[in-house]
Amino acid sequence: MLLTSPIGSHTSTSGGLAKAALPYADAAGSEAIQVYVSNSRGWALPPGDPKQDTLFRDGVGERGIPAYIHASLLVNLGSPTALTLERSVDVLEHALRRGAAIGATGVVYHAGSSVDPAHDAKAMHQLHEALLPLLDRAAAAGLPKLLVEPSAGGGRSLASKVQDLAPYLDAAERHPWLGVCFDTCHAWAAGHDLATPGGMTETLDALVASAGPGRLQLIHANDSKDECGSTRDRHETIGQGRIGAAAFAELLAHPAVAGLPVIVETPSEKHVGHAADIALLRSLAAR
Repeated sequence: MLLTSPIGSHTSTSGGLAKAALPYADAAGSEAIQVYVSNSRGWALPPGDPKQDTLFRDGVGERGIPAYIHASLLVNLGSPTALTLERSVDVLEHALRRGAAIGATGVVYHAGSSVDPAHDAKAMHQLHEALLPLLDRAAAAGLPKLLVEPSAGGGRSLASKVQDLAPYLDAAERHPWLGVCFDTCHAWAAGHDLATPGGMTETLDALVASAGPGRLQLIHANDSKDECGSTRDRHETIGQGRIGAAAFAELLAHPAVAGLPVIVETPSEKHVGHAADIALLRSLAAR
């Protein structure tokens, strides 16, 4: 019998980490939680509020729900711009340390892009040089793991198709502190046909073949507003987008997903939309 996946949502922290996120999680019926600890589209490294950190850490512990951080969307370890690379490493280091303070299991970041065709050949070497020391430091300090999330494609991405994870992980020497976050909307946008019966299973099988068993550690469950292969990352309510509810039932039935936390990042008015998506995913998992 497959382990049941805890299902939750990305949660706003506006007004205070614990003060905002914990009531939201309760109202949405979340069994897992993901938050930002810095501006999602900025480089600032806020120190956090120790009191809120403790309340959040204790709160998720009492509820028995795993917590994750999503790093700034600006992070790009493949960038040809030296300052962007430097800031990206700083943001990830900050998120890892904030993650330890709030009891997070992992820090999600986007795979990044070489941006310029002239930088393609250097990008993976640069990734190796930047990521390995960061992973070593995190492992030595017992910080949360880093989870790379393949992109929606386009823009000379370092990893968008699940097959791209093999060279990406190889560049990081398949470090044990580096896991994978699979986003259904990203995979669909990158060209994986998840809507056709068997498509989700085939994609997850390919991911396991590329990344290796046990490397997949978190799921972002999002439907899509756009067609397959669009390279557009526009999330939609589960079952109301182009991917469709049946694909998510297939997702939750896959052995590689068994027991893994599932986070929805779908449109939501306050907690209501997320509560509905969480309930639907639970019903699909029970079939």
